Amino acid sequence: MSSNSPFEFAINDPVVIIVSGEKGIVIGRAEYYVGENSYLLRYCANDGRAVEQWWSQSAIYPADKSDKATP
Repeated sequence: MSSNSPFEFAINDPVVIIVSGEKGIVIGRAEYYVGENSYLLRYCANDGRAVEQWWSQSAIYPADKSDKATP
């Protein structure tokens, strides 16, 4: 059973992580035969660390165009 769902976010799109409010950009995408699309995000963590981490599509939302995502 394939999900065949299109990607919600494009490379370089600014996004926000729902649980933390951290803002970043999409630098990679992965789709799976079964399961939710995932996105590799680059962002500055709330503690100041530079982070690159995979997040599921349901864990992020688009940043407002007025928000400045930190790559």
